[in-house]
Amino acid sequence: MLFNREKRIKYLGFDDRWFMLIGILVLSLIIDYLFNNSFVQYTFGVALINWGITLGFTIINWSISRSFMVFLRGKYPLFKDNLKRISIILLAMIGIVVLVDRIGDITLAYIFEDSYHAIDRTKILTVVFVVSITVIAIYEAIYLYVGLGKSIRQEEQAKQVIVEAKLDALRNQARPHFLFNSLNTLRDIIDQEDKQAANQFVDKLADVYRFILESGNANLISLRQELEFAKAYVYIQSERFGENLQIQWDILEISKDLLVVPMSLQLLLENAIKHNVISKANPLMIKVSGGKEKLSVSNEIREKSTKLPSTKLGLKNIVNRYRLISEKIPMVRVENTEFVVILPLLKQANSYANIDY
Repeated sequence: MLFNREKRIKYLGFDDRWFMLIGILVLSLIIDYLFNNSFVQYTFGVALINWGITLGFTIINWSISRSFMVFLRGKYPLFKDNLKRISIILLAMIGIVVLVDRIGDITLAYIFEDSYHAIDRTKILTVVFVVSITVIAIYEAIYLYVGLGKSIRQEEQAKQVIVEAKLDALRNQARPHFLFNSLNTLRDIIDQEDKQAANQFVDKLADVYRFILESGNANLISLRQELEFAKAYVYIQSERFGENLQIQWDILEISKDLLVVPMSLQLLLENAIKHNVISKANPLMIKVSGGKEKLSVSNEIREKSTKLPSTKLGLKNIVNRYRLISEKIPMVRVENTEFVVILPLLKQANSYANIDY
């Protein structure tokens, strides 16, 4: 695994090649300094041999401990097993350090015979054990940090999938809602026995649905696009109401490139038309004004005495879609006899929902 970068990253959380090389070198020098201070007390040749022995012990201890740690991570990969894995490796470190020291001591005594003088093993074992635990702690800290980051990313991805599914459901909900109310309007035209107006209405309705299909799966579109759609819808309604329906547009050019939820403006216009009296004696004025950060739609409240069937989904749908995409949500209020809805104009969606996924 030392030569396989992918496996090092998988089981250690990072590519530890340089960490291992530099760590072994530094630790061997520190341990030699603490117990022999070879490069001060002895000639360079003897010092090099002493340090080489310490380096060998360090390499063996590090390699065995690292291999056992990798084995345990393969056996206990889940976060819930962290305590078990760490406990096992701490206990194993004692045996590894003692075993390596004992075998090494016997080997050195055999090689150097009478010239070999062992250092106090209790002191050196204590230091080596503390150093080994420190190294393992660094490995574990990095592994847990990387694992936590991965877990957070997976959670974010899961949230985004959920949000996208909800947005898709709400988009699919908005389209039948629009069709439902459009068919009610067509029924009223047919009741008036105006065949030409009904034909024109169907043609314009087809144009509007073409726009809906072209918008695809977008969670947000520019206000400029939404205005084109809304004005096409108003044109359809004007076939029925003529001058009795009046729309006052007051949109800053700078705001047209900001983003809104698709069909949001159209649904607000639709609700105003549906729930209020529109006649020659009482024309309906709808004001649409757009600033830098918001779009306001308002109309005077003149409720019909006989209400048309309603799904009551339009405004709720808009609010829910905004809530999933942004921290900013529409505001609804009644000011005296005026009904006002304010839509936020957005620059981008939040981290859970892309503009177009």
